[in-house]
Amino acid sequence: MCSGLSLQSSQYVVPEDVRAAGFQIDADELTSIVESRDTERLTEHGQLDGIADKLATSLTDGISTREGLLGQRQEIYGVNKFAESEPRSFWEFVWDALQDTTLIILAACAFVSLTVGIATEGWPNGSHDGIGIFASIILVVSVTATSDYQQSLQFRDLDKEKRKILVQVTRDGFRQRTLIDDLLPGDVVHLAVGDQVPADGVFISGFSLLLDESSLTGESEPVDVNEDKPFLSSGTKVLDGSGQMLVTAVGMRTQWGKLMAALTEGGNDETPLQVKLSGVANIIGKIGLFFAVLTFIVLSQELIGQKYHDGLLLSWSGDDVLEILNHFAVAVTIVVVAVPEGLPLAVTLSLAYAMEKMMNDKALVRQLAACETMGSATVICSDKTGTLTSNRMTVVKACICGNTLEFNDPLSSLSSELPEVAVETLLESILTNTGGEVVIDQNGKQDIIGTPTETALLEFALSLGGNYKQKRQESKIVKVEPFNSVKKRMTVILELPGGGYRAHCKGAAEIVLAACDKFIDGSGSVVPLDKKTANLLNDTIETFSSEALRTLCLAYRGLEDGSTQEEIPLQGYTFIGIVGIKDPVRLGVRESVASCRSAGIAVKMVTGDNINTAKAIARECGILTDGGLAIEGAEFREKTPEELLELIPKMQVLARSSPLDKLALVKYLRTTSNEVVAVTGDGTNDAPALREADIGLAMGIAGTEVAKESADVVILDDNFSTIVTVAKWGRSVYVNIQKFVQFQLTVNIVALLVNFSSACFTGDAPLTAVQLLWVNMIMDTLGALALATEPPNDNLMEKAPVGRTGKFITNVMWRNILGQSLYQFTVIWYLQSQGRYVFGLEGSEADTVLNTIIFNTFVFCQVFNEVSSREMEEINVLKGMSENSIFVGVLTGTVVFQFILVQFLGDFANTTLLTQLQWLICILFGFLGMPIAAMIKLISVEPHEEHDGYGKL
Repeated sequence: MCSGLSLQSSQYVVPEDVRAAGFQIDADELTSIVESRDTERLTEHGQLDGIADKLATSLTDGISTREGLLGQRQEIYGVNKFAESEPRSFWEFVWDALQDTTLIILAACAFVSLTVGIATEGWPNGSHDGIGIFASIILVVSVTATSDYQQSLQFRDLDKEKRKILVQVTRDGFRQRTLIDDLLPGDVVHLAVGDQVPADGVFISGFSLLLDESSLTGESEPVDVNEDKPFLSSGTKVLDGSGQMLVTAVGMRTQWGKLMAALTEGGNDETPLQVKLSGVANIIGKIGLFFAVLTFIVLSQELIGQKYHDGLLLSWSGDDVLEILNHFAVAVTIVVVAVPEGLPLAVTLSLAYAMEKMMNDKALVRQLAACETMGSATVICSDKTGTLTSNRMTVVKACICGNTLEFNDPLSSLSSELPEVAVETLLESILTNTGGEVVIDQNGKQDIIGTPTETALLEFALSLGGNYKQKRQESKIVKVEPFNSVKKRMTVILELPGGGYRAHCKGAAEIVLAACDKFIDGSGSVVPLDKKTANLLNDTIETFSSEALRTLCLAYRGLEDGSTQEEIPLQGYTFIGIVGIKDPVRLGVRESVASCRSAGIAVKMVTGDNINTAKAIARECGILTDGGLAIEGAEFREKTPEELLELIPKMQVLARSSPLDKLALVKYLRTTSNEVVAVTGDGTNDAPALREADIGLAMGIAGTEVAKESADVVILDDNFSTIVTVAKWGRSVYVNIQKFVQFQLTVNIVALLVNFSSACFTGDAPLTAVQLLWVNMIMDTLGALALATEPPNDNLMEKAPVGRTGKFITNVMWRNILGQSLYQFTVIWYLQSQGRYVFGLEGSEADTVLNTIIFNTFVFCQVFNEVSSREMEEINVLKGMSENSIFVGVLTGTVVFQFILVQFLGDFANTTLLTQLQWLICILFGFLGMPIAAMIKLISVEPHEEHDGYGKL
């Protein structure tokens, strides 16, 4: 048998470069063993110990980080990063922008115009129209491509941010946190519930480790990992238990990496609003096409009719071709102006801008749609611990041996006040029954790693004189049942130094206390737990809870030999003590909750804590009001649909809730109540509710990787105030897009009416193709850039949310659009019909000068209308404008380029020089649009339908 084994082992030859680097196994061999889950080959290499030796690592101390060693390891085994798709170059975006059908038609028109013009009029006189259209097309393409390129860079940065995941490893004998990208084969990684397995590897040790491999295999059944089934795959999630793994493959060599190679992660999915607005754009585009065809027919019919009358239909001069071509170019440009391609662009710009700003405000947006959806949120179901509270826990009270003790100072005196046996049992319970760990960091200082609750308990034990390392060496842990949200308790079984077994249990105070039938009295003796003592202890729990303390109960019981293989018993425990843990409410939470309330957003607290603790915290935060209700999960589950209908609008606190209670509440709010629901969560158990909600908000610090994967937004500082900021930015996105739509539809209507009516009544279009392209640029790309990047103001949080059923284009918007369109059309039509007399224009240049004045006035109408569009209902539209550098920059750039276009690029833009008086009148007509817009806002219209649930104001 031995010789056979050695024969098999000899078949594997270590590559020379691997051997030279100090390793005895190469990356391909390691990858192959885990990928094929080949236990025979694992045995050939000497099982876990053999693999560790060949990787030059220690299962207890991890890899060495001495200078040069990490680099060597990286060179042989690779890095824990996935190959990214090559970033698209700027020229690729230029090429995409050139694919626009209308621009291609315009380019063809420009080419024919250039050819015919030069042939008939010579160079350079005949080239002006063609070059003018080409220049406009280049300008439009440049701005569009630059905008898209900037967005792609922004999304790439956000994707990198998503990879900033910290994992716990042991290196150089010290347990520490490191970025997932820095992980290397040979690393010893610590896994807990909710973690994502960061690389492929082999199980070292652990308890009840249960993985969800559905993302990799598609199988929904959880998989046990232990010594017999030791393989772990990257990308899978820890559902239960804890353990350590030895990393064997990273990055593109892992199964997850190979799967990712076939996919490309991107933020280019269209959001619901983009889809809706694309539909609106298509409808408007079809209307524009209809008017464009009519305009072309009307403009061309006189020439074609004259040709027909003279019998010269088959005889066309260069001038005739140019005239028809100009008519065609105007018709095509009407389509360009009418098709509001800026609508989806405005959404993308606004979302990208909001995402970048929210990142600065500690919110990482994982799904683009969440930005706009959060603006419609009507209910927030918030966690308590870590979101409303600071998640910095300390033990401030305890009830041990029937005595209630308060701790504000170091606890060394406590040991002398209590029986020695009680203190010993308490220390054993805390130091062995824990998911945390006391480690020595690289500076030689003692550090506690674990959840805030575990950290608070361990700090308490250490201050009592407990020795973590000594206690763990004395007692051998043979079985662990980790804490979960259903049982609300954690239990371990110890094999004691003197023989025998003992179970230690800790968890929700009233649940663990109910499992006790004995307690340690003041003398240190174990006596039966009578009803009177049980009532006193329950009163203590209530007292602690009413003081907003989180209560945990500690208990133990002896076990018979051999019983460790069976289920851990749920009854028959001896009560050790109750601890009250203080978790102070975060600064600013009360103000944030009040801000939500004034914004019509209801806040409900959903927590697993005792109802008294929950109520005390909810009152402190301003969530629980005089008319509000607080109930427990058990009571909530028993309610009938009719009772829920009456209960849920008043319910503000749901305590002692299970993950399914939270899920049921979210489902009810979304379906029956038709609310737009935001949910916060940090644990694996929160994942279903985070997925079900309209907006899932995961905690970046306390949150597990499973929770973050299920969420739309990651709150990087775990702060409720940040959630309110997200809501404010969401509303800002929604309102900014409404402002842009209002602005763009006004320009669309006026441009269509002006050119069509002029074609019908005068046989000429006052706005040429080049001029219309410039107007299109102002309203589409530059308008989107200016209005879509308006920062949120405080007024946003004083209005009711839009909710699920609110209209996007509101009655207020229609009032502003129609009022401003009527004013602009009246001005243009007045100039067209009376302009010659008003300005005293005569001679051959009169038409060119008048058309230039009309074009100039039209542009300045849009410049001032853009300012008016900053507020849809407020009269003061200048407030905060100077603080928005992008808006001011776009307006300044538009005015400067308009001046250049008119004064210096006349040959290309079909314009001529204007006098100072003519400029002044053009600007005055544009400016008059602002007081007109203010007067229009005074016209009362029936507001759009308000949200009729919690958000109604």
